[in-house]
Amino acid sequence: MSDTSAERAAPSPLSGGSPRAYLGLLRANPSYRRFWFAGVISQAGDWFNYIAIFVLLSRLTGSGEAVSWFLIAKFLPSTLLGPLAGVVADRFRRKTILVCCDLCRSALVLCYLLAGRMELVWLIYLLAFIQESLWTFSHPARQAAIPDLCSVRELNVANGLSGSTWSVMLAMGAALGGFVTAFFGWQTAIMVDAASFLVSAVLLLGVPLPAARPRRKGPLSLARLSGLADLVEGVRYVRAHRRVAALLMVKSGWALSGGILVMLTVFGEQVFAHGGRGGLSGVLYSMRGLGAAVGPLLAWRLFGDSHQGMRRAIGTAFFISSISYLLFSQAPGIVSAAFCVFLGHIGGAIQWVFSTTLLHHRVEARFRGRVFAAEMTLLTLIMSLSSWLTGLSLDRGIDPRTIVLCLALLFLLPGTLWAVYLRRLRHGCRPGTKDL
Repeated sequence: MSDTSAERAAPSPLSGGSPRAYLGLLRANPSYRRFWFAGVISQAGDWFNYIAIFVLLSRLTGSGEAVSWFLIAKFLPSTLLGPLAGVVADRFRRKTILVCCDLCRSALVLCYLLAGRMELVWLIYLLAFIQESLWTFSHPARQAAIPDLCSVRELNVANGLSGSTWSVMLAMGAALGGFVTAFFGWQTAIMVDAASFLVSAVLLLGVPLPAARPRRKGPLSLARLSGLADLVEGVRYVRAHRRVAALLMVKSGWALSGGILVMLTVFGEQVFAHGGRGGLSGVLYSMRGLGAAVGPLLAWRLFGDSHQGMRRAIGTAFFISSISYLLFSQAPGIVSAAFCVFLGHIGGAIQWVFSTTLLHHRVEARFRGRVFAAEMTLLTLIMSLSSWLTGLSLDRGIDPRTIVLCLALLFLLPGTLWAVYLRRLRHGCRPGTKDL
């Protein structure tokens, strides 16, 4: 069946732009409800972990560079292990992967309690690397499992709910983590994080995810045993399905300007500092979370739930982000800057939620793990390079407003390429034409 025929044959999806649809999904689908709640618990724990480690590193080293190395340790595993994680997610039962990763992380994060002395700072970086490696294997398995729990009609709502949940956790999780760390100590925050993974694992045990599909038999070889053959098969699948390849690059397109996230801290702590005192980066990050929550709801109302509407919304979102951060670069104060961040991450959330939703609709079940792992690998690599170049520009004395201006203009590149792609797609959607 061609792509256009498949779209016409698919049932009309539930509206992803209605918060009432979120409640309806959670009531009607107990399996997904349990799966979603496990994710909420572990996401909240992640923020407890972040805040606790930031506080610990600051106390032990008094160095901002130490925090940067912690973030680098968090970035590396997705880039290095992403392809292998995708193969594992498609080869083994995804429920087993998710539960094992949660149990391992629950035990692992408790080891941070041993790193309370200056001479053991290296242990924090090692633990962060291992913890993120476990997340790297968990993420594609989790993304690939969602269509196994939801009908085609429910996928839009499930992805909208997932995006909104992340946004709420960003806005609230860090605040709760900061409160617990401030009043009860970083050790308590670490123990809460460990407990969150344990609770998540218990919840996932009750989720009826299907076993891995039987693999086609073939001659035994090193390539099959190592997973290289599966990786090559995944690459060929993406090359043969141009729409999947295009969707795979959406988040990486936004990541070209990923240094923006570094600049939120710089503007909050330096550019908008009064009397040498900053502390306003929390305001900007909160507006980031709020914009991410509103974005998909608004876009679904304006562009609709169809595949074509979501593709149009992705293109528009690049230009929303560009204009918003152009205005942010010239913002005179924190109030106008916060509003610009709110608008900018409306665009970012539209791209994230809609590209994920379209991939869920389009990618075959046996390739989902590899596709989502490849997406995260590219995103992490490009985000890391963008953040590094942004930091390098700051170190060379380039004005922060000029850096944001350049990053904002960079959004226009993927936005323009997406517009060209949509134009080609429209011309290629005639009967009998090959998938673009």
